[in-house]
Amino acid sequence: MPPKPVYTRVLLKVSGEMLAGDKDFGLDPVMLGRLADEIIEAKALGVQFGLVIGGGNIFRGVSGSEKGMERESADYMGMLATVINALAMQDSLERRGCYTRVMSALRIEQVCEPYIRRRAIAHLAKGRVVIFAAGTGNPYFSTDSAAALRAAEVGAQVILKATKVDGVYDKDPKKFADAIRFEQIAPMDAFKRGLKVADATAIALAMENDTPMIVFDLSVPGNIKRVVLGESVGTLITTPKAAGVTP
Repeated sequence: MPPKPVYTRVLLKVSGEMLAGDKDFGLDPVMLGRLADEIIEAKALGVQFGLVIGGGNIFRGVSGSEKGMERESADYMGMLATVINALAMQDSLERRGCYTRVMSALRIEQVCEPYIRRRAIAHLAKGRVVIFAAGTGNPYFSTDSAAALRAAEVGAQVILKATKVDGVYDKDPKKFADAIRFEQIAPMDAFKRGLKVADATAIALAMENDTPMIVFDLSVPGNIKRVVLGESVGTLITTPKAAGVTP
């Protein structure tokens, strides 16, 4: 019998830069294919997947505003970049026989469904991978915040934040050889230490809803499956309540 997953409904957050592979910009078909294969492998264990993808490989709203663009316009452009990534991910999954739905916080009915919470939950229950696009649909909010919001709305048991680093460190491991990796840390502790886990809004949402977050290295093949099986991969960010600890 296949092993049983610890988590049966997850929200996977992937940065747009991950989809660029070794490139600085755009989409890498090889990386898209590998990510699709890993999602399908973990899904076969009985895991329902929601997916939020950033847009930094195409356009990052904050960068645009820093160069003089109106912040609101820049953020909406960033949201559209996430729609492009969502459609690319959908294509990669469906060419492998995995049914998906792209649900956008911005109304673009010609290419994807509008986000409706109850419909998203129904898609997940039917075994479809639901890709949440266009962030929250509002400027000033990151895709990390969108991931925390959608996780709470659809009842995801955990947010899986896929990065290029194998967890959360007390300082930059690329600059400091003595950097220490945390196996587990409370959201408020991460925030107070100034650790770049996620933005403050995302941390606050996850903390308020007792949604644990696992930061792990996506570049290691098989890590998504290992995480959903409960193996010690990356860093677990959780409140005492979510961890089953009485404060």
